[in-house]
Amino acid sequence: MFKYIIKRLLMSVFILLGVSMIIYFLIRLMPVDFVQSKIDAINQGGATVSEETVNAMYEIYGLGDNSFIGILKGYFGWLWALVRLDLGTSFVYGIPVARVIFEHMGISFAVALIATIFEFLIAIPLGITAATHQYSFRDYLVTVLVMIGISLPSFFFGNMLKDVLALKFGWFPASGLVDATVSNAGIMLLVDYLKHMFIPILTIVILSIGARMRMTRTNMLEVMNSDYIRTARAKGLKESVVINKHAFRNTLIPLVTSLAGLLPSLFSGAIITEQVFDLPGIGNIALDAMNRGDIPFIMGYNMFLALLSVIGVLLADLMYGIVDPRVKLD
Repeated sequence: MFKYIIKRLLMSVFILLGVSMIIYFLIRLMPVDFVQSKIDAINQGGATVSEETVNAMYEIYGLGDNSFIGILKGYFGWLWALVRLDLGTSFVYGIPVARVIFEHMGISFAVALIATIFEFLIAIPLGITAATHQYSFRDYLVTVLVMIGISLPSFFFGNMLKDVLALKFGWFPASGLVDATVSNAGIMLLVDYLKHMFIPILTIVILSIGARMRMTRTNMLEVMNSDYIRTARAKGLKESVVINKHAFRNTLIPLVTSLAGLLPSLFSGAIITEQVFDLPGIGNIALDAMNRGDIPFIMGYNMFLALLSVIGVLLADLMYGIVDPRVKLD
């Protein structure tokens, strides 16, 4: 086991190096130019920027040479800073990238964590009951929910919930994270946070349970037709024991595989949902940074997610041995 982990960690280093190089080159080749955007803003204000000033600005931000060699030098400069645990300074915010990520990550993490917990609590039991009652009303109901979750775009469904629950009935705030007109503290501030996050969380849960229910139902149906399930029933075991102990445990491996992407999803932020509800989460910040060409932040944010993805895959592989003792990690 220990040798397997060491080998995977060494492989992860090369994977992250390759990912970082690809992301850096793609960002440098984007049509968005942060310096040019600043110059355009100055020109619109009536001032004139000299060519010397423009060239100096490009040199300050490290964007003066867009040739292959220049981009390669810029990449190795960023990589050397990363080795020294320095993600650089955000062009847009003027503060360290790590600080920007840390300040806005908590909101996205809280929304994603709560939504994920409810997703599992709802999707897995519904998937099991649909599989154990195939072609019944329960099964058809789950199928309808699956189609809704898979088909509806998040921006459409989020706006629909906001229009009904916030604008028409006024049960919850329509956007933002706190009520700026009221000064809350302590438990009341927490309640205000939860009220503002209710509709975004509800949107994510409803749209995400479909795929999880379908996966659980499909795997359960496959397992329920296995010989060892028929043997367990022939021995006179209770149906609940057959389903929960024998059948469901063997459906965990595909579910564990899907958990590989769970870790980065908790920190990546729901970009579209955060846009719809104007939440200052990391997803919203990342989209704004992408549109404005904030290269240090984009690199730091994407490499943070890449690292979490590699860790998530490794943890999923290790969990295989826990879920199924027949799996040997060499």
